[in-house]
Amino acid sequence: MKRRFFVGLLAAVSLCLPVQAARPAGLQVDGELLQTAAYVEEGTAYAPLRDLLDALGGWTVWWDGSAARAVSEGASLSAEPGGVLTVNGTRYPCVVDVVDGRTYVPLRLTAEALGGSVRWDPWLDGAAVTSPGAEHDAMDYYWLARIIHAESGGEALEGQIAVGNVVLNRVSSEDFPDSVPGVIFDDENGVQFEPVSNGSVTKEPTELSREAARRALAGENTAGDALYFFAPALSQGTWIDSSRAYRQTIGCHRFYR
Repeated sequence: MKRRFFVGLLAAVSLCLPVQAARPAGLQVDGELLQTAAYVEEGTAYAPLRDLLDALGGWTVWWDGSAARAVSEGASLSAEPGGVLTVNGTRYPCVVDVVDGRTYVPLRLTAEALGGSVRWDPWLDGAAVTSPGAEHDAMDYYWLARIIHAESGGEALEGQIAVGNVVLNRVSSEDFPDSVPGVIFDDENGVQFEPVSNGSVTKEPTELSREAARRALAGENTAGDALYFFAPALSQGTWIDSSRAYRQTIGCHRFYR
């Protein structure tokens, strides 16, 4: 049974009983991983309200003694522990919980009520929130920036964009999965990218790698129609050299169709 919040008890004690049948989950908003985890219970992801709104940007959040309140330009929200989320005057009966002093709300319900969208990310083991008006899908941007950083973090911007282009070219190709993370974690014919094998794909990207991901997602292309690349200093690339058409060299990588 989910732990409930009782206003009378909160005045006297800090309510910190374990949430049963719940498990922690990652949460990122527009490519930024939140330090405070969400949790999943009975198939629903719950997010820390203040952290979620801070990540969305432009919200002022406070606790008025009975509920969490928040306002943004032209928008308002309240979350009453025990069961009602109100967004811009529309009431949504739901579970609102308080855990260790943090108010948690149903993630998908809250994000969509605010005009955003949510995707479950099995590789993050968590949720990806795309804010209203975001230029790129949060899940695509999150993983594209990371694979660019892991594969070409020491390269100039042109070379980093090119690595992003290869991933996106594969998404467009009938021979590969049709999503950015699907391409990155594709293992049908063996792991496609070494950073997936060694775990470096999960490392925080630099701002330059983030910029490369944004530019690649926006359509900037430095790799043409390339579907493959390798660094001769690190790999012989025998199969690629013998079976794919060479396109160009950018930095330390050779690109092939």
